[in-house]
Amino acid sequence: MTLKVYCDRMSQPSRAILIFCKMNGIDFEEVTIDILKSQQHTPEYKAVNPMCQVPTIVDGDFTLFESHAILIYLSCKYPGVASHWYPSDLIERAKVHSVLDWHHANLRRGSVGVIVNNVLLPLKGLPPNPQAAEEAEKTLEKALTILETFWLKDGPFLVGRSQPSIADLNLVSEIMELQLLSQELHDRLLSPYKKVLQWIEDTKSATAPHFEEIHGVLFKTRKEFHELMATKSGKTE
Repeated sequence: MTLKVYCDRMSQPSRAILIFCKMNGIDFEEVTIDILKSQQHTPEYKAVNPMCQVPTIVDGDFTLFESHAILIYLSCKYPGVASHWYPSDLIERAKVHSVLDWHHANLRRGSVGVIVNNVLLPLKGLPPNPQAAEEAEKTLEKALTILETFWLKDGPFLVGRSQPSIADLNLVSEIMELQLLSQELHDRLLSPYKKVLQWIEDTKSATAPHFEEIHGVLFKTRKEFHELMATKSGKTE
């Protein structure tokens, strides 16, 4: 039975799962759940994932959600997965787990907060929350600093590895969501972090051509959102 991946390509963790499957030749059926249309809250999808989030995989009789858990499961199940994605060595594997655990409470928390206040609220015509926006930026900047000075200090990829792991895929997909920001804000947040920027490019290269393909929807949405906001403000970016 074919693996089913319930996802939305506008979702950071969904993109990580899709790129991973394509990179490793895993046969799967992509089932799109449009989160902007609230399809994750339909009774049909809630029966698949009671948390009403994406991504979710269904592998025969087994259902699993949470992207980190999914990537670990897929790495272990499919023998054709290259070992660098999820190393068999206990210490190296523990290092990958450490950065995955760090991700949600730090980088993801800051990134999502910045996107909500600078993209989603304006998109819905809601007033911004300056205090929340400032706090989110501080959280993101702290996370990017830790990425730059700690997680990337010993090699081109996270925790000193010479090839990408599932952690690189997940965290780079997270940062790519910042493409939705205005060019000015995007550059202000990311330009100080030269190692982070190089790591993003190295991960793109290591996962070509699937990285660009899977992120195509994000790039298209970025263009449309920037045009919409420029129209509203009477400016061109």
